[in-house]
Amino acid sequence: MLTNATVADVLRPCQIWRAGFYDVALIIGGSLVIALSARVAIGWPVPVTGQTFAVLMIAALLGSRRGCLAVLAYITEGAAGLPVFAHGRAGLAALSGPTAGYLLGFIAAACIVGLLAEKGWDRRIGTTVLAMVFGNIAIYAFGLLWLCRLMGINRNVLTAGLYPFILGDLMKITLAAILLPAGWKLLGYIGLPAKQNEQQQGG
Repeated sequence: MLTNATVADVLRPCQIWRAGFYDVALIIGGSLVIALSARVAIGWPVPVTGQTFAVLMIAALLGSRRGCLAVLAYITEGAAGLPVFAHGRAGLAALSGPTAGYLLGFIAAACIVGLLAEKGWDRRIGTTVLAMVFGNIAIYAFGLLWLCRLMGINRNVLTAGLYPFILGDLMKITLAAILLPAGWKLLGYIGLPAKQNEQQQGG
């Protein structure tokens, strides 16, 4: 099976011009998926959304470079005024509010999970769980530090920015641990990784 590759790499066209369009489409598409996942937002000041799951899955599927670019494209869209952030917020003001740290954490998480996926961590349940845990840790590290800046160092930070999300994150990690290895098994069943490897060796 093809190593040092993500699902997106396996499906990537061999022709240079098609591969370029393919990468751009994945980056833009990834940013839109993150934006759609933010439409479901419950709570305040840091709402419960599907963004974390979307960011981590996109990173695992696309890899570190395309995953980070998808997150950066999403943040750029919001900064430019498109209502893509939670609760339909947009503009530079949203990047200085309570959720700003989590948005920065998305970039770090995409890099971490993408790199681990490129090393094959998304192909087995155990390593997929670890990759998702590391990604979540990165998001919370940035998010909670930013909340401490706004709210001070106290228990309210954990109450607002960590405790409400633990159960949902466990469910998201479980779902990712089921979907990603299953996706690789499906690709192996239809022979795509082997074909891609042959094309690279022959090219």
